[in-house]
Amino acid sequence: MRSAVVVGAGLGGLAVAGALAGSGWRVTLLERADRVRPEPTAVVLWPNGVRALRALGLDTALAAISTPLADGGVRRPDGHWLVQPRPAAAERTPVIVHREDLHDALIAGLGDRVELRTGVTIRTVRATPDDRPAVGDGRQMFAADLVVAADGTDSVVRRHLAPTSSVVSSGCATWAAVVPWYRAPQAAVDHPDGGEVLGAGYRFVVAPLGEHGSTRRGGVYWAATAAGAPRPEPPETQLTLLRRWYAGWPGPIGDLLDATDPGALVQHEIRELRPLPRTYAFPAGPGGVVLLGDAAHAMPPHLGQGACLAFEDAATLQSLVREISLPDALARYDRARRPRAATVVRQTRRMSAVLRTRGRLALRARDAALGAITPRLLGNAAEAAARWQPPTP
Repeated sequence: MRSAVVVGAGLGGLAVAGALAGSGWRVTLLERADRVRPEPTAVVLWPNGVRALRALGLDTALAAISTPLADGGVRRPDGHWLVQPRPAAAERTPVIVHREDLHDALIAGLGDRVELRTGVTIRTVRATPDDRPAVGDGRQMFAADLVVAADGTDSVVRRHLAPTSSVVSSGCATWAAVVPWYRAPQAAVDHPDGGEVLGAGYRFVVAPLGEHGSTRRGGVYWAATAAGAPRPEPPETQLTLLRRWYAGWPGPIGDLLDATDPGALVQHEIRELRPLPRTYAFPAGPGGVVLLGDAAHAMPPHLGQGACLAFEDAATLQSLVREISLPDALARYDRARRPRAATVVRQTRRMSAVLRTRGRLALRARDAALGAITPRLLGNAAEAAARWQPPTP
């Protein structure tokens, strides 16, 4: 029986651990935190992410927890439409799912061939021609035929194997929360299409999580992006700042911020990898090490492709290791995933430039062109997503 060590129990790590275990592998899943728990926010899955999860055998679970996400259009802070809402073809419609529901589905897919160990901080990495690949925490080495680095943007494994890739700030921060239905403002309940508002260095996205009254974890998800560094203040103060920054913006933004429980607020600095690693696969002994998810291609969230690409990575790896030799599978994984990630990262950085526009003249030019720019950028991403399929060995 082949064996794997997966470093990191985030969404990508859980997905690939379950996928390998479902293919007959013995898997050890290592997590630095003492508990495996998700953030209380939501995830938007574009068609490529949905297709990847279906390839991983999670289609039934996904159907039970996801909600199609309507195109709510794009407005300016004064309410003027930059991009009118428009219906999308079913195959290009994203879905939204509560992160805790998705986490539970991935945990359920682990099966009994996955050994989960928490409180393990990786400090050393071994990837040499003569030994099985391994990682260690200073007390114990975990060796296997395959090591999957799914340990996020600050990946320890990547720092050892691809030290030329650095984590840099994207110059902005993001806040997100889910307002449960019993706290949600009536304006959000009455207008379930959501949408986004785009200002000078500021963005606000609203998306409903299922129908009002659903037995699932429902509510209204919102995410705000602002230029600048993360705020060190307590969540209550951060919410006060958000209300000030987004004062006068179209509803239901102000009401959603008022209804948000400070304990539900999640803040992150937006960071990315520059440059991307030169390879995603590192041969070692009979197998090797691969990078997956943010460890391979951390990027700003502006196109919502972070989790989707991680699931693509997992589905690709699962497909390749089923039928062909492990060294060949790793080489094909690298050839398949690096160009794909580079394309999506390039599109994301173009959207970042649009979102960071500042100054009166630059804003006028951006707003005048946005009706063409945004659909083209999102259309390119959707087209690329529609073409993606798990590889056939």
